[in-house]
Order: sequence, then C-alpha cells, then structure tokens
Amino acid sequence: MRRPLPFRLAVAAAAAVLAASPAPSTAATSAPSPANLSNLPPLYAAELENARSFVEGMLQAGVVVPVPTDPGGGYTHEQHKRNYRAIYLGGQLYRITGEKRYADYVRDVLLAYAELYPTLGDHPAASNQYTGRLFWQVLNDAVWLVNAVQGYGDVRDGLTIADREKIDAQVFRRAAHFLSVDSQATFDRIHNHATWATAGVGMTGYLLDDKNLVDRALLGSDMSGKSGFLRQTEELFSPDGYYAEGPYYQRYALMPFMVFADAIQRNDPDRRIFERRDGILLKALRTTVQLTYDGYFFPFNDAMKDKSLKTEELYQGVAIAYGQTRDPALLSVARGQGRTVLTPDGLMLARDLAAGKAEPFPFRSMLLRDGPQGDLGAVAILRRGEGPRHTALVAKNSSQGMGHGHFDKLSWQLYDNGHEIVRDYGAARFLNIEAKQGGRYLPENESWAKQTVAHNALVVDQRSHFDGDVKLADSIAPQQLYFSAAPGLQVSSGRVTGAYPDATITRTLVMADIPGLEEPTVIDLVSSDSRSAHTYDLPLHYQGHLMEIGFPVASNAANRPVLGKDHGYQHIWVDATATPAVGDGALTWLLDGRFYTYRFATDGRTKAILAESGANDPEFNLRREPVVILRQEKSGGASFATMLESHGRYDGASEQTVASRSRVSTMRHDRVSGMDVVRLTLNDGRRAAVVVSHDTDPAKGHRTKLGKDTIEWTGFAAVIPLAPEGK
Repeated sequence: MRRPLPFRLAVAAAAAVLAASPAPSTAATSAPSPANLSNLPPLYAAELENARSFVEGMLQAGVVVPVPTDPGGGYTHEQHKRNYRAIYLGGQLYRITGEKRYADYVRDVLLAYAELYPTLGDHPAASNQYTGRLFWQVLNDAVWLVNAVQGYGDVRDGLTIADREKIDAQVFRRAAHFLSVDSQATFDRIHNHATWATAGVGMTGYLLDDKNLVDRALLGSDMSGKSGFLRQTEELFSPDGYYAEGPYYQRYALMPFMVFADAIQRNDPDRRIFERRDGILLKALRTTVQLTYDGYFFPFNDAMKDKSLKTEELYQGVAIAYGQTRDPALLSVARGQGRTVLTPDGLMLARDLAAGKAEPFPFRSMLLRDGPQGDLGAVAILRRGEGPRHTALVAKNSSQGMGHGHFDKLSWQLYDNGHEIVRDYGAARFLNIEAKQGGRYLPENESWAKQTVAHNALVVDQRSHFDGDVKLADSIAPQQLYFSAAPGLQVSSGRVTGAYPDATITRTLVMADIPGLEEPTVIDLVSSDSRSAHTYDLPLHYQGHLMEIGFPVASNAANRPVLGKDHGYQHIWVDATATPAVGDGALTWLLDGRFYTYRFATDGRTKAILAESGANDPEFNLRREPVVILRQEKSGGASFATMLESHGRYDGASEQTVASRSRVSTMRHDRVSGMDVVRLTLNDGRRAAVVVSHDTDPAKGHRTKLGKDTIEWTGFAAVIPLAPEGK
C-alpha cells in the first residue's frame, strides 16, 4: 500500500498553492512553515477568519470533553460536536499558519479523548437507533471520526512519539474498531450511516498506515466487496447520480463520499475513484445541485425543509469536485453558498471565483432515473424560466428510499415565484432541538409525514400505499412511462402497480404554455384501474391564503371534525365540505403577491374537502397547513383531471390588485379510448385543448371528435387551439 498520507499530502499541496512553502518533515517535533497569508482571495480569507474565531473561542473555554449523557441537542451531544469541529479546524489552522498553539490544542483535546474513550460503553440516551459511544446513535460517532481524523492528520507529525501512540491507540484505533467491528451491522449496510462509517475507518487506515482498516472500509467487514464503500457507490446511486434516499440524504451522504474519495485519490490514485462508474461521484454532486429550487432541496422523504446548498457537506463537496473538474459552473454554486473550505481545493476555487471565472450553473429540465441500474422509477424535474423565481414542477415517481422513504408514489410539487406552491411536508422532526424528543424523528413522522394522505398522491380507501409496509414498498417501484422537456409542453407520466392490491395508478403531469394564460399551466391527470368499488382521495397540499371558493360549501365553524382514524387521516381537521355541480370547481389562493387557481373537473358526485393538518397533535409537533382533497366513490376505477393556473398580481404597498380571478371560465375533461382531453375556455372566448394519448410512439397520429370539436395531433401530448364556441 502507498504511504498513507492524505492529510500530509494536503499540507504540501496547500503550501504549494499558497506560497510554494516546503511541506513539513515527519520529525516528531516538526511544524509546518507558515504560509504566505497575504493577498488571499476574499472567500478563502473569510473562511480563515471564521475558523480562527471559532477555534479561539474553544481555546478560551479550555479542553472540555464531557462524559456523554444527552440525546441530540443536549449539552454533551453539542459539546462533542463542537470538539470535532475544533479538532478539524484547529488542524487546518496549524497547517496554514504554523501557529503551534493550534496543534497543542488539538493534541490536548485528543489526549482527553484518549482518557475518556476506553471507559465508554453504550450511550445512555440510546433509543431505537443503532447505539453510539460518544453520541446517542452510531452515525454521529462516525461523523465525529470523519472530522477528527482530518484534523489529527494535520498535526500528527508534530507530536511526540508518546502522544502520537496514545492518541492512535486509544482514540482512533478504538473508534475504528467500534465502527467496523462492534457496529458491524451498521458498517456493512448499503446506507448513508455506513458511508460515514466506512469513510471514517478508511481515512483512519490511510493515516495510520493500516492496510487492514483501508481494505475493510473499501470492501466491507469480510473484505468480500459485497459491502463497503466501493459497493455503496454502485448501489446507492442511479446511473444519473440520483441517491436512493432522496435529495436531503443525498446532500448528507455526499460529504463522506467526496471526502473519502479525495483521500483515496491522494493515496491510491491507481484506483481512479473519481472515474468509477462513469464518474458517478462527480455526477452525483451535480445532481445534488439540480435537486434544488432557489438553493433549497426538494423535501422528499425524511427531509428538513430548511436545508439548502449552504451546508458543510456541500462546501466540502463543491470544493473537491472543482478540484477534480475545474468546472466553472461550480464556482457560481460556491458564490451562492458564500463559503468554502480551508483546503487546497477550497483555495483554488476561491481564487478562480475572485478571478471572475464563474459561469451560471445549468439548471434545466431533466429526468433522473432511480435505482442502481436506473430501472426503479425516476424523478422528473420540469423547469421554465431562469433565476430564483422560475417555475419548477417535480414529479416523484421514484422508489421507496429505504427506511427514510415516504408512501407517496407518483406525488408532485410545484415551485413558482420563489415559493413552494404545491407542498411536500417533509419530515416531522426538529433536528437537534432537545425539547422535541431530543431532536429525533417525532412519532408524527410515522403517523402523518410518511402517510400517503400527507402528500399529493392518490389514496385508495383511506389507506396508505403498500398499507404502510416498508419492506413491501421497497420491493416495488413505479415505472416512468414518458418524459419530455420540449419547450412549451413538458410532460412526465408514471405508473405504479402494487401500491394497492386492486388498483393500478397512472399519473400524467403536463406543464404547458397556453395562449391567453400569462404563466405556464399545470394539467394533472390521475387515473386508477380497478374492478372493485373504492373510495379515491386526491389531496393537494398548498401554501397560501384562500381568496375565493367557486362553489358553495358547508363550513364547520363551530365544531371541527377529524377526517379519519388512522393512516394520517387522524391528523386532518375538516374545515368545510362540498359537492360541486357538474362542470368544474375552482378555488383561488394568494401567496406573495401572486394568485393561484386550482380547478378540477366535476361530475356532480365528486366531493371537495377543505382541511388542515394538526388534529390529534397534543404536543404541537405538526405544522398547520391547508389541503384540499377531492373524493370520488366509484366502482371500476376512477379518474381526476385538475389544473393549476398562476395569474395576476397584488401589491400591498400600492394597494393595487390585477387579475385576481382566473382567466379560465370553464374546464371540461373527457376520456376517449384511453386518451385524455382537457378543453379550456378562457374569459376572452379563446379555447384550447390539452390532449394526452398515452402512446409513446412520437410519430403516431391521433384523432377524436367531441361535439363540434375535431381534435388531431401526433405523439404523446399536445396543446391544440380550438375554434371559439358557436363557430
């Protein structure tokens, strides 16, 4: 094995980039030559100052390494997090500045851990997660090791032999043994917890020149290659770089993937780790950025909605990816982040950004296949416009996403004007807020956030997809039937069979430019084939304040009933109900100066339920958010046709309102020979049809006649102008 010096190699590289300073020797009392810190690029200089500020505060507080007692968010939990950050940053500051006091502090903290670590057993606040030593779950112990081993690598050569041997043996070898042997069940998983664990163990192996640890990390505990870091790169990402657990966990898992890959590249370049699987890790980094709107991740599965590109994992990931590719689009991502890292890659990125080399990141409509072979469904992203207020529709036709997945097959979201308009709840959790069950996932994550009715997905008989069975859900994935990003007519269509024993669900979403409407309009076509009688519920979770309801409702002003007893229905308050007359129903809401009208075809029997989340929530764990649910009770299947129209403006400062009402006067939906035809009549008399053949042959022609309208088109979908009424 090559000389295992990932961090010492980083020392030499950083010195060369900064001032061509010589790398430190490996003598036991050596120290790096201070780098030239003049004329640093602004982003890097600010990062250096941030690191100094944090570490100086830790120096003033002294060495504090408490016996672990608390869950997430508690004092000891947060102190151990501060400690690994101080070790990491303290090592970097020593490497860059040569100031010995930083190395002394890192040494003293690690010597304190050398006294504490051998005394630790299972964490006292362990819950239903795999148990850690320093933290309540083993994942956090792995995160501690990934960070601490990097800081230790920056100071290790300057320690006395005695201190180095004590820290090696009592901290890092023990931590690596705990993660890879005592926690083998976690270590050998194909899961982000294992990614962190293998990264920490492998980087420790490189630093300590321990081939066994490196091989164990790369190939799994039995070194067969059936698990371990290399297998994770094959199993956790699709060929398009989509991560199985969704965008939130893709962001989180990318740090150990990228940091360990960087160490592999430095120590064992012959592995060509960044070329593995057609450059899957670099592809995954770019895909992670694509899975955002205005910098915030699409909140699929167990996601915190406040997570954005401004996160430590992606400061690291973007810098490493830029070091590998010199892609100028990544510079614009870093500019938006406003942060970088104190590594040679971070310095190069900051210098090139300051030199004006950045180019816009190419956000675009795209289909991201799911599954290792790309055959487990997909995520379709349909974008129109540019900038932070563009329109983006996201169709989630992907696999379950393992234990962090939600039962939300064929659900969707819509972003517009800088906001999430059609919403996904994300996770029921307050991360690291001790008052909320120690920062863990709340019970309502299972009873509400994961349930189908909490999403914009079809529910049959008020029961969640797969009846809430994760193992069953993991075995069945949707099928992406069609995708097109053609300008003016973007389409995604998917199908899932097996979410219910007697119902196959198909959903086609069309984002179309329709003459006479000011913004792209979304047409949503949902159908279920079944031979039995069922109750079908189609929820739409939206953000905004209701302005107008286009049909009479019966309001529950005095007494607010609950919609159901389980599968998430127990958390829904019913505010009003209605059965709109034959034709179409509509309701309009206002958000940040823009109006949105949700319109749906009705048959005189379809019910509309206006509701809000938050029932049966005595500890106030849930957000109160509005939802409209369309309900059909039918035998032999059901179909829904809805549209969402953005229109008008409201300016509170000038007290001006423009086009607050929908520009559409009527919407009619017909299903003819397996085809869907949605006919729209605008207030100015113009008419158009949005037609979907559901036939993927792009050259096949289609024709149908509805009343006086003869409609012809070619391909899967089209927008067809119609003659005005009476002509």
